[in-house]
Amino acid sequence: MHTNVWYVDENVDSEKVYPQVVEAAECLQRNEVVAFPTETVYGLGGNALSEEAVAKIFSAKGRPADNPLIVHVASRPHVEKLVSHIPKQADKLMNAFWPGPLTIVLPGGKSVASNVTAGLDTVAIRMPDHPVALALLKAANLPLAAPSANLSGKPSPTTAKHVIHDLSGRIAGIVDGGSTGVGLESTVVDCSGDHVTILRPGGVTKEQLEEVVGEVIIDPALSDEGQRPKSPGVKYKHYAPTAPVTLVDGSPSYLQSLVDKRRAEGKKIGVLATEESKATYRADVVIPCGTRADLISVANRLYDVLRQFDESDVDEIYSEMFTHEGVGAAVMNRLSKAASNRVIKE
Repeated sequence: MHTNVWYVDENVDSEKVYPQVVEAAECLQRNEVVAFPTETVYGLGGNALSEEAVAKIFSAKGRPADNPLIVHVASRPHVEKLVSHIPKQADKLMNAFWPGPLTIVLPGGKSVASNVTAGLDTVAIRMPDHPVALALLKAANLPLAAPSANLSGKPSPTTAKHVIHDLSGRIAGIVDGGSTGVGLESTVVDCSGDHVTILRPGGVTKEQLEEVVGEVIIDPALSDEGQRPKSPGVKYKHYAPTAPVTLVDGSPSYLQSLVDKRRAEGKKIGVLATEESKATYRADVVIPCGTRADLISVANRLYDVLRQFDESDVDEIYSEMFTHEGVGAAVMNRLSKAASNRVIKE
């Protein structure tokens, strides 16, 4: 399959019509799949009302079919067509955080293709805060199911180059709108029950949510691999580079001792560090991932750094750990998935 690439300035006016966006939208209307930028990562979009289009998303990614997808919309009227009703707490969150990196699981979902929801009686919806994404959604005039535009299990793409590497020849097209912003996928909250529950941490923190709706709980099933997922990105190994990742809960000197031992055994070792600590380590490859003083910078860089390790051809990767507070919860969620929950404690 030939994969088209349409270049669109990331600062487009989402209310205007652009020929390359129209061409991409026409592909979506024909039930083809197209990658596009959001403020979090690149998404792989397909018509959320068409089982045929959604099946192409799963096929292109190699994604398990019991893993539900997030539906992206450009307006509240589209939401109202997809759900049975909008609970009061969900309405507050939409007003506070949309457009933005917050996905809300809502009751209903009967009008979306059954393979979008993986058979659940809820549907996950968000409104992206990216002018290119909004322009494409408006031009297509469709709700778009859109997981991250990568091969399943690999680090999510934050540039069109990443998408081309993973999916060229597997999808109809890629809208190249430059690098994404947040760098980690959206926070997913369930508003279909009695409490607002975080199913996946992301760009909107627990603390920010609680400022709007009061107490927010964290789903105890978040780390339970045996649960049927209500949210994308919580059941299977995700975000992993080719080399195995191990998280090190300890001092830089302890992490260095682990590196020294494996290098003495002939292994090529990489270290995921921060700007503050990068000079501390002696390894084959040391890549800084933002600064510990600004965890948003770590979130922005994480997937790009994991992909850089693939290019370096290391045998193993050892990573520092971060706080679970604020956006650190999302960073550690993704790192734990990348490491298949391998942690060595000092």
